[in-house]
Amino acid sequence: MANNQSIRRHLDAFTLGRIIGKLEEGRSGTRTAIRGFSRGRPRGTTPADDQYIVLQARRNRRQTAGEIARHTTQATERPISRLTVARRLHGGGLFARRPVRCVPLTPSHRRRRSLWCREHRNWRDNEWGRVLFTDESRFSLSSDSHHILIWRERESRNHPSNIIERNRHGGRGVLVWGGIMLGSRTDLYIFDAGSVIGARYCNEILLPYVRLFRGAMGLQFLFMDDNAPCHRTVASEQLLQSEDIERMDWPARSPDLNPIAHVWDFLGRPLAARTLPPVTIRELRLALQDEWAAMPQQLIDTLILSMGRRCETCLAVRRDHIPY
Repeated sequence: MANNQSIRRHLDAFTLGRIIGKLEEGRSGTRTAIRGFSRGRPRGTTPADDQYIVLQARRNRRQTAGEIARHTTQATERPISRLTVARRLHGGGLFARRPVRCVPLTPSHRRRRSLWCREHRNWRDNEWGRVLFTDESRFSLSSDSHHILIWRERESRNHPSNIIERNRHGGRGVLVWGGIMLGSRTDLYIFDAGSVIGARYCNEILLPYVRLFRGAMGLQFLFMDDNAPCHRTVASEQLLQSEDIERMDWPARSPDLNPIAHVWDFLGRPLAARTLPPVTIRELRLALQDEWAAMPQQLIDTLILSMGRRCETCLAVRRDHIPY
């Protein structure tokens, strides 16, 4: 009798377990069926529409997502929103970014760049180490207000289709001059108001700064400046000859080959990141002097030692703008 009651209890537990299992399976199946039935909002564009959207952005990279949406709506006769266009462009690998701004290059400029890079592509570090790279740059109190965006792929910042060429123009600010070389740099010189003509360049730059480095380094010293009009006056040429200063031949319109161009970028970043940015010319001058003195020499040396790669890259992109 006791054995029959024990068997009955085991059977009841077994049956109850099977019933509970069936119920759980039913609930899970219901959830799976619900998930399978609900597929979300249907896509508002077809694969052909998606290709058309990406193609429009690549043909005219300055179009906004709203303009592309209007064109696509007219072509398909179906309403397509700006947000949909942006999602399709992101899916196609295109993202809104500011275009790179470079000076225009003529065929003559490109040929000269190519010849220069071929001549210097195999220079060793000690050869680059004897060059004093110099340049001027303007720093403004106001930031760039041109908020033009283009659609481009990742890692394509310096592709020709993603570059806007324009001549540089000044604003309310200061013009500075500096020189860099392996293991050293000049002081940062800030010009007073007025145009920098040949006489000022000789008296304020060549005599007090370049001649000093020439005296310290001797005959191996090589002076680099670009082809700005004030650099190529008869007075400056005569002064360099009288001081026995060898000037490096430099291709016109090639700031991307000059490592000091990146120094200006690194000089401007901490200014823009300051909690209280300079609001007067005097504050701007003091801030520039402080940031120039605080710049690590290792950064400058790394930029100079990149010259060989710059030459190779310029030749690889067929004398076009390089991502430096």
